[in-house]
Amino acid sequence: MTTLTTRPTYSGGRTAGALSLITGTANHALGEAVASALGVSLLSAQVQHFPDGEQHAELLDSVRGADVFIIQPTSPPVDRHLIELLLLCDAARRAGAGRVTAVLPYFGYARQDRRAHGRESLAARMVADAIAAVGVDQVIAVDVHGRSIEGFCSVPLEQLTAAPILLEEMRRLPILCDSVVVSPDFGAVKLAEYYARKLNLPMAVVRKTRVSGTAVTVSGVSGSVRGRVPIIVDDMISTGATIKAASDALQQEGALPGAIVVATHALFVGEAADNLCGEWLNRVITTDTVRQEAGTCINVERISVAALLAQAVGRMHHSESLEGLISYG
Repeated sequence: MTTLTTRPTYSGGRTAGALSLITGTANHALGEAVASALGVSLLSAQVQHFPDGEQHAELLDSVRGADVFIIQPTSPPVDRHLIELLLLCDAARRAGAGRVTAVLPYFGYARQDRRAHGRESLAARMVADAIAAVGVDQVIAVDVHGRSIEGFCSVPLEQLTAAPILLEEMRRLPILCDSVVVSPDFGAVKLAEYYARKLNLPMAVVRKTRVSGTAVTVSGVSGSVRGRVPIIVDDMISTGATIKAASDALQQEGALPGAIVVATHALFVGEAADNLCGEWLNRVITTDTVRQEAGTCINVERISVAALLAQAVGRMHHSESLEGLISYG
């Protein structure tokens, strides 16, 4: 049984209800950091896990009429954390919350936003429907993999980006003058263009095809990388297969070793430790959207998104614009 125990200290604002912040168990440290940035305390919640795998969620503080924000990334184990989010949101609604906002620093299932074949599920739509079905009024997410998921949601979805935060860390790198920003596939081209423009660096794109959830193939590299250190940028790292395949292709094209990988979400699951180890990779710069329990053999620098989430929560509570938080264009 996991018990989260704190008491509310803040209320007010221009909304009808007090600001109430709750965190699930998926990334409690991030929830505490967001609360600290807002100058509030987390409300108490209790999440129990029964022997048969069922979960039970209960709020231990009153949220009647409150403006409730529930922080819970649906990170691995995705299904358990997703169900916990749904239970907490349902509990808040049944407890009379004035408004319920689901805050997902990492949105699991977002990659399944299209069907490649006719007889497969559209999981991104299904999860969006499930979140709306428990009475959530709006959703906040960070760098969602499939940005088209917004079209699946029947409630407003605000997509924040950590790119400006990661950009500031990249500016401190000593190798920038000899670097090239690399998109490891066509899905990250827009992100790579943003970093290349802001850092005044050339850009390259790896032509990748995904074979399965753990395997990819590369047909080549568009752009010159010879004699340069790659800065590989993406929204997430799962098994590291895409990063490894991209790095192999870049080295064949004459790129220098010591690559930097920059990604918002670092899941590090499956064979990530093997795929990300080697002289070709210098370090990974990422954020704390996902709680990382197991280390790897690589140098990982984590930048907190607590301030970003706190700004979004505060602005939404006061019905203010999210301009500057939701786009890296």
